[in-house]
Amino acid sequence: MQNDERRIARTFRGQETLEGAGVKLRRVFGNHTVRFMDPFLLLDHFGSAEPKDYLAGFPWHPHRGIETVTYMLDGRVAHGDSLGNEGVIQSGDVQWMNSGSGIIHQEMPQRKEGMLEGFQLWINLPASQKMSVPGYHGLRAKEIPTVRLENGGTVRVVAGTFDRTAGPIRGISVDPTYLDVTLPADTGFSLPTKPGYAAFAYSLEGEAQYDSVEEEFQGPARAVVYGDGSEIAIRANEKGARFLLVSGRPLHEPVAWYGPIVMNTKEELVDAASELERGDFIKHRGVIVEE
Repeated sequence: MQNDERRIARTFRGQETLEGAGVKLRRVFGNHTVRFMDPFLLLDHFGSAEPKDYLAGFPWHPHRGIETVTYMLDGRVAHGDSLGNEGVIQSGDVQWMNSGSGIIHQEMPQRKEGMLEGFQLWINLPASQKMSVPGYHGLRAKEIPTVRLENGGTVRVVAGTFDRTAGPIRGISVDPTYLDVTLPADTGFSLPTKPGYAAFAYSLEGEAQYDSVEEEFQGPARAVVYGDGSEIAIRANEKGARFLLVSGRPLHEPVAWYGPIVMNTKEELVDAASELERGDFIKHRGVIVEE
């Protein structure tokens, strides 16, 4: 092992829970992990072959102070928001939304045969941007570049850069990398990372060693959080593996969090609640960053 390779600092499976109007999902990490996941706040993995588990969806609700990243593996989710955006996130699509000073939106999964599955990641905004103009970036699957590895694997690059291929999401304050990696049996993968950046992997399929020293193979629905370093090394076993790999620059700022609102102080949370009650929570309408 090289001295600068990142080692696994902790692993966890998350917890099954209900969100929205009654959607069954796995909360991979959330409030209790803020201290070591900065700038990443929450990762939800939703998926079921039973429509009753997801059709209630996530009706109209507010956000402020965060970016939400929705990635659909399979299925369709209809969305609408207070900026005037409407559409459907389909298999392989990504919706990257900056809630800024405030946005109200809904996300409603649509019935399908077989499995509906996807993820939502919350990324904290720095204090200087928490009251910024909201924005929305919808990416179709064909807009996300795929790098084909010499070993037969693939890397979808949503954000950041891999092997000189840049993802379409750019200009984000925490400089994120967001990759969807698939490895054939008994093959390896490495990714240079910036020292000091937070980094985690989430296993989707198969099994892999998530650093070169750890003997245990991690299977599906397991999150791996890395310690510091400048490179991540992962190796799939005979089953092959698929995983999300995410990194970003920590903010090192205080976090005040209540429901869908994430600010820096309790006073700011109280202000947001008062604005919701008065009806002046939304500061900007009709602004579309890119579609």
